[in-house]
Amino acid sequence: MTVKTLRVIMVTLLAFLLVTPVANATPRYHRYVALGDSYTSGPGILWPRLDRLACYTSTNNYPALLADNLGLRSYTDGSCGGADTTNMLTPQTPPLPFGTHPAQFSFLRPDTDLVTIGIGGNDFGVFGQLTSKCPELRPTDPGGSPCRSFHVVDGVDTMKQKVAMTGDRVRAVLAGVHERSPSAKVLLVGYPRIAPPRGNCPSVLPIADGDLRWLDDVEQALNSALAKAAADDGRTTFVDMYPASLGHDACAGRAAWIQGKDNNLFTAIQYHPFKSGMVGVANQISKVLGVRGGAHERAVPRSVDKAVVGDASTVTLLTRSGHGR
Repeated sequence: MTVKTLRVIMVTLLAFLLVTPVANATPRYHRYVALGDSYTSGPGILWPRLDRLACYTSTNNYPALLADNLGLRSYTDGSCGGADTTNMLTPQTPPLPFGTHPAQFSFLRPDTDLVTIGIGGNDFGVFGQLTSKCPELRPTDPGGSPCRSFHVVDGVDTMKQKVAMTGDRVRAVLAGVHERSPSAKVLLVGYPRIAPPRGNCPSVLPIADGDLRWLDDVEQALNSALAKAAADDGRTTFVDMYPASLGHDACAGRAAWIQGKDNNLFTAIQYHPFKSGMVGVANQISKVLGVRGGAHERAVPRSVDKAVVGDASTVTLLTRSGHGR
């Protein structure tokens, strides 16, 4: 290698170091708490946290990946599958017989400096109704919208009505977070799109053609209600995953962030995010926070060390050798 070549390499390397942000330099946040439902906890995504089996909590969910992006050595994940806004104040008894999950607000501390919240889809049974009743009704009118017709009562779309009420609940949740962690940066995370903007894929989403458009409308209404709750709160930033997930709906094949009708206990349960979806959310949140998104899908589980502080489980991030990084 000539001196001239070596000089060019050194100059190029120096320029790269000067313009490339370091994801794990001095962390801007130190006490991160994640709250939410199954779109936060990550059911079916390898690898599960053995201390949180009842909540279907994955070590590859977006709180874990975001903590990596932020260079944090520990974080607290209070999310739980099946949670709705009432479980911020009320303990939750998941369907699996592994005990009771504490009220999610119990994970917050006065010195918490970053909070992400992904909640609202389960309130008033909206998500469950869409993903159970709509496939059930498809055979009655595959090209129509039997599910929408079922949920429109006396001219009122009851699903959109419930979504509007959910916005009020979420606004109260945000106030509760600020009360308990007054100095925290608070992010309300929206839901990624499930249905495609056009077309269908009945082998993946067995929902009538017209109901796919309606389901998408309901999801947009939910995200709009969440965005309004954050705006009305005035101290919360909304992370809009709907536009960010364009091209990654359940019908998008290998590009999909969302599982379709099938349950796979190694990738995702039905109608829930894959690891790729969690990566997308973590990187979008990182972008909102102004840090480089570098989340990736882990091939092996990272080591975790659980420390119990009151009711809160804090996960310490370790390298494969077991030493904190």
